[in-house]
Amino acid sequence: MLKKLLMVLALCGPMVAGAADKAKDEPVTHLTDEQIYEELKKLALVFEVARDNFVEEADEKKMLEGAMAGMLGALDPHSSYLSADDFKEFSDKSHGEFGGLGIQITSDRGAVRVIAPIDDTPAEKAGIKAGDYITHIDGDQVFDLTLNQAVKKMKGRPGTKVKLTVISDGQEPRTVTLKRAIIKVKSVKYEEKGDDQKIGYIRISDFGATTAKEIKEALTALEKKDVIGYVLDVRNNPGGYLTAAIDVSDAFLDSGEIVSTRGKNKTDIERTFAKPGDLAGGKPVVVLINHGSASASEIVAGALQDNGRALVMGSQSFGKGSVQQQKPLGDGTAIHITIARYYTPSGRSIQNEGITPDVEVLHSKVEVLEKKESTYSEASFKNSLKNEDAKKQAKKKSTADDDDAATDLTDAEKDALDYQLQRGMDMVRAMAKMRLTAADRVAAVEQENAEKSAAEKSEKSDDKKTSDKK
Repeated sequence: MLKKLLMVLALCGPMVAGAADKAKDEPVTHLTDEQIYEELKKLALVFEVARDNFVEEADEKKMLEGAMAGMLGALDPHSSYLSADDFKEFSDKSHGEFGGLGIQITSDRGAVRVIAPIDDTPAEKAGIKAGDYITHIDGDQVFDLTLNQAVKKMKGRPGTKVKLTVISDGQEPRTVTLKRAIIKVKSVKYEEKGDDQKIGYIRISDFGATTAKEIKEALTALEKKDVIGYVLDVRNNPGGYLTAAIDVSDAFLDSGEIVSTRGKNKTDIERTFAKPGDLAGGKPVVVLINHGSASASEIVAGALQDNGRALVMGSQSFGKGSVQQQKPLGDGTAIHITIARYYTPSGRSIQNEGITPDVEVLHSKVEVLEKKESTYSEASFKNSLKNEDAKKQAKKKSTADDDDAATDLTDAEKDALDYQLQRGMDMVRAMAKMRLTAADRVAAVEQENAEKSAAEKSEKSDDKKTSDKK
């Protein structure tokens, strides 16, 4: 048993004494091979003593998986051990369809914190937001659970229900009941927005296996509509595949670096560059981000910002600047481990910092300050003449108000209440106008130069004719 346990643990790499307790800025004290072997022997001894003395029948597989999960969890919040079921679920989710609540979570000092809900899922419809903490699942506290265990408790057969206790910033804990569903993620949605339908709006909810194909389809379709510019919305986008983020950035760039990843060793640097061909035709682009924009979303925002291709608006992003990779162990299980950090083209690390918007636009409530019917008017005078149709109009208004109250908001009304989106669209219009003005100036100068050149040629020709006559 000891030999088998040592072989299993060896697959997870050498252990570092006190890794969970050391501050991030303290140097790591490495163990010698002999010390590592002694610690592994101790771990095997703990396993055997616990198995033989536990008051109930011990589940050896659960114990070993718990040891490996704890080892990886001590490294950072994103490294974990994936059982065969976990690995399969991870693969299914990455390919656009999975069962559950539609919520991306992370570990935060032993608690479960929401990175972002996915669009049009039970979590998003229940009002769960980025930054919320989940303290209980079906009445059981989550502080004793690993991240994978918390995810597993939230998943289940579609149609079944689960209760979550959620704490939002500055609010009392609340319990919400969600019905599990098959989560089908279409990562890219697009449409023309604005009164004149001239703003190309592209919403990316996550970066999956189909995102690259979908972003090209969106840009091709919107270019045919002759839009004047684009709003690229990656708010509350928790990230996904690095390759998808690179492809989305490349779609808007004609050249320049997109991202670099730097690993453990100084020589472990990989740089990715854009290929020629801007599918947006050089038109103005505004990228909307917020504190729920993480990982791949931050790569796209940073790439377009540093290359001067887009203006980034919104609020500070999440700050997940690390690269994870799955390392299969050959028996259907795998390790999900952090292997590198992301850096923007200018060399900025995203980790713990995030992307700072060029123009900060905090999520705000739009409120009408001026009433349509002012309290100060002719009608406010004591002895003013009455309008004979006033009763009819009042009755019509009352009926209309009742109808409005019973009707859900339209997409246009929802857009009007989205302050960040409105400011983003305003900025695209301003940038498009400035671009057009600059183009007009260039065209005017070129026209003026052409006219001068033609006049000079004509003048030289006239001089030559006069000279010939003489």
